[in-house]
Amino acid sequence: MSKLANPQVWKTAISRNESDGTVVIYRYVKEVIPSFLRSRQPDRILFVWRYNGERGMPSLNERNQMDDFEAALSPLQGDGFSTLAMVSTGNNLKEWTYYTQAEEAFIERLNLALQFRATFPVEIHVSFDPGWTTYERFVKAVKN
Repeated sequence: MSKLANPQVWKTAISRNESDGTVVIYRYVKEVIPSFLRSRQPDRILFVWRYNGERGMPSLNERNQMDDFEAALSPLQGDGFSTLAMVSTGNNLKEWTYYTQAEEAFIERLNLALQFRATFPVEIHVSFDPGWTTYERFVKAVKN
């Protein structure tokens, strides 16, 4: 198995807004195996799915579609080419943060993975983040 493949142990965190009772649920990589080289996946790919849900959460139908989307992307991680590092749901947004070896190749693999599926209502944002600073800031901000 590649040293890049399956580098994560998952953890969940919940952020509560006491004033309106809404929550954001985060699922993120808690630990990265020591031999995993983040710099080998320098490009951050953010998928954003906007929805209108009760108290900021998606409906059951939308959640099922989101789960289908995430499952369709799972082959993108199989050979260590990319890593799903964080997922957040709440405030009428679901976001998936991937880190990958190369943006263009990731988009090519994405198109292949989704070619026989219905269109998903996602926005894609790409940025260079070789130190995984977005991920690191989030993990450091989480209170244990």
